[in-house]
Amino acid sequence: MTKFIFVTGGVVSGIGKGISGASIGRLLKDRGLKVFMQKFDPYINVDPGTMSPYQHGEVFVTKDGAETDLDLGHYERFIDEELTKVASITTGKVYSKVIEKERRGDYNGSTVQVIPHITDEIKQSVYKAAKQSGADVVITEIGGTVGDIESLPFLEAIRQIHSENKTEDVLFVHTVLIPTIPGSDELKTKPTQHSFKALMSYGIKADIFITRADGEITDAIKEKISLFCDVPKEAIIESKTVDLIYEVPLVFHKQGLDDYILERFNLKAKSDSDKSWYKMVEEFKKADKKINIGLVGKYIELHDAYISVNQALYDAGYTNRAKVKIHWLDSEQINDENVSEVLKDMDGIIMPGGFGSRGVEGMIATSKYARENNVPFLGICYGMQMVAIDICRNKLGLKGANSTEIDPDTPYPIVDLLDNQRPNTNIGGTLRLGNYECTVEKDTLAYRLYKEDKVLERHRHRYEFNNNFRGQIRSAGVVFSGINEDLDVVEIMELKDNDFFIACQFHPEFKSRPNKIHPLFDGLIKASLKKNNKQ
Repeated sequence: MTKFIFVTGGVVSGIGKGISGASIGRLLKDRGLKVFMQKFDPYINVDPGTMSPYQHGEVFVTKDGAETDLDLGHYERFIDEELTKVASITTGKVYSKVIEKERRGDYNGSTVQVIPHITDEIKQSVYKAAKQSGADVVITEIGGTVGDIESLPFLEAIRQIHSENKTEDVLFVHTVLIPTIPGSDELKTKPTQHSFKALMSYGIKADIFITRADGEITDAIKEKISLFCDVPKEAIIESKTVDLIYEVPLVFHKQGLDDYILERFNLKAKSDSDKSWYKMVEEFKKADKKINIGLVGKYIELHDAYISVNQALYDAGYTNRAKVKIHWLDSEQINDENVSEVLKDMDGIIMPGGFGSRGVEGMIATSKYARENNVPFLGICYGMQMVAIDICRNKLGLKGANSTEIDPDTPYPIVDLLDNQRPNTNIGGTLRLGNYECTVEKDTLAYRLYKEDKVLERHRHRYEFNNNFRGQIRSAGVVFSGINEDLDVVEIMELKDNDFFIACQFHPEFKSRPNKIHPLFDGLIKASLKKNNKQ
């Protein structure tokens, strides 16, 4: 019988519901349970795929091609499970399905309403996740905060799930901020009390509180929350600010959260707490080297736009006993004249994905600089396409070489659409998305990194390297070390005369884990450390 945990937020947003839920998932997995996680987002977009990165940060992609909120990246990194489309549910997705059913006549003439039709669709998403995953516990985060009008159908749905199941099968975890009064530095629980009452007004009683505060949550504060919010003191968990986000599960474990959840669920742990996560964190803390990585991108103002890339870099650094300092470099501000000055102190360079024409000339200049100066370089998705354009322009002399995404009339369409990737009217969900197989060529840098000849990698793009230019670009020293044989498209290219210069059409950051570093990120950090030691 699957158990259900619902994570809600109160007082303000952005206090760590996602990390709290992921940390609970990690704790339960360490106790031998199978865990699956979901995110319910109340916005009306069907998914974040058509949103600007400045709106919601990075768009994370699941193995089966769902474009999702970045919280799913946190979930996968913490619980080390590949999630699926059923892990990401939005208001837009729910209403689209209900309206589709209504148009087909599935409701037999009924008046279609929020209750029961919308709430039933939401509930089915939860039960479907339980059935498909076979998980012992499904953890579902409700986006936004209690009181948001757009979240009400989700709250009503999870209230109904609680009613439909045994009491010991459903838990509500409520994350709250305990603010400090300026001047007196006194922590106040009143916002938490009001948040609890708001949740109760929707028929939901919080079983566990996870608190965030600048100061220490004392026993007196816990007693006050316990009294006014009707929860035992041991169910009030302090989420302290930590140096590494991967410490949060350890902070929760120290306060007995996993034991409390197991007791409430009437579950026996299948194992004692696995110490591997603790050992990983302790090893990460021993990092005593420093390296500088230049991240050249288009959305530098919002670091969340590259959150999986950032985390993959940090994690690969820690694994190699190094603290990575990421230098956020706006590609719009880079050109042929200043690129040497901007990048001269970088031990390594990474150029992540993007869309559109803004800032591409700076990316091309970056590729040229890294290539000519033998700086360790990793290009991702759009980054690989800019590498191809750089080489065709600057080594092969193909003046005006470009992507048809940027210049539809380019005389040398180095990057172009495949026939089956030309969208008709809709742009949402029409990219090449999710896992695709890549065959890795032996005796290449890619093969030395992967140590496998077949790998699965996640994609999110529309345009491809134009196969008509394969012969020409090979003559410039490019090796096509990864190919998708089904589509006959280039997945990885590298330079045979450079120490570490590699680019890929997929997004390796989506599969990197703190306890399982992606080979391309590990390789970049190792090469950057090697360069750093030579200086």
